[in-house]
Order: sequence, then structure tokens, then C-alpha cells
Amino acid sequence: MRDEEIIDLYFRRDEMAITETDNKYGNYCEKIAGNILKDDLDVEECVNDTYLKTWNKIPPTRPKIFKAFLAKITRELAFDRYRSLTSKKRGNGVIEEVLEELEECIPDHSDVEQEILGSELAVIVRDFVNSLSEKEAFIFLSRYFYAEDLSSISKKFDMSKNNVSVTLGRLRRRLQNELVKEGYLAS
Repeated sequence: MRDEEIIDLYFRRDEMAITETDNKYGNYCEKIAGNILKDDLDVEECVNDTYLKTWNKIPPTRPKIFKAFLAKITRELAFDRYRSLTSKKRGNGVIEEVLEELEECIPDHSDVEQEILGSELAVIVRDFVNSLSEKEAFIFLSRYFYAEDLSSISKKFDMSKNNVSVTLGRLRRRLQNELVKEGYLAS
């Protein structure tokens, strides 16, 4: 079934929308949640929560790219669940690694301006990713959006684990330089 047809089912409040979403994107959502949570029961619960949140958001929202819409919801719910279950052992430390790697690039704001700055920051990061070569963009997103570990990224792109690590380091420095240029970080 095409995405537009699935979205129309949501707008008609037809419960088949969830079944069709699961048929088409269930494995995709499980992969995203699994990269973050590493526990089958947590992953299953996160995917079910994704379907519920999707049901509650459509309508009124009509996503332009349904797959990306689901990915964003799944990722947010998985990170929320991860934070609520946090222990250093869970996820083999991959999430902590990912967050520590990006820590130097992301400014820390904790007051009212955070929401405004967050949306401006999202635009800068989106433009940064769009400026990358296709391979660099996929590597960056695999690590920092999908929270994949270095081994799986190296296999996916037929690179050594060290080469992936060096590439990510260079990309983080480029992002950091972009954030300095935009006034988000002090040089």
C-alpha cells in the first residue's frame, strides 16, 4: 500500500492504518528502536507507542514523508524510554558514546531561549548534513540519528572501524566549525 493511502486511512480513523503501517514499516521502526534500546521487549513497546503517537498526530498532521515521520517519532520515543531506563550497561554504552561524541558540537542552553535555539540549531544541522557527500551524510546519520555502532557502520560502508571513526571525527569538527561560524559555539 502506498504511503498516501495509509495516511488516508488515518484521516478516516480506520484502524487498518496501524496494520498497514506495521506491515510496511514495522521492521524499519524496530531497527531504529533496537539501535537505541537493545532489548526486544523495550523495542516492541516503543514501536507500539510509535503507532499510538502516529494515530494521535494524524490528523491533523499530514506528513510529507511518512517514513521520516515514523522514524522521528520512533527515535524520540526510544530515546525517552532509554533515558527512563538509563544505566551505563544498557545498550552496551553506545548511546552514551554517541552523545559524548556530539557533546563538543552541541551548545548547552537551559533557559527559555532553548526552544528557539533548538529549532535554529536543527536548521543548521540539517543544512550541514545536506552539504555532505552522500556517503558522509549516510555515515553521519547512521551514527547520530539511528545510533548505530561503529562496527555495523563499517560493515554497511565496507570501511574499517578506524576509518569510520576518523570520518566521524572529521565530520564533527566540520559541524563544530559551522556552529562557531553561526555563533552557536565560541571558537
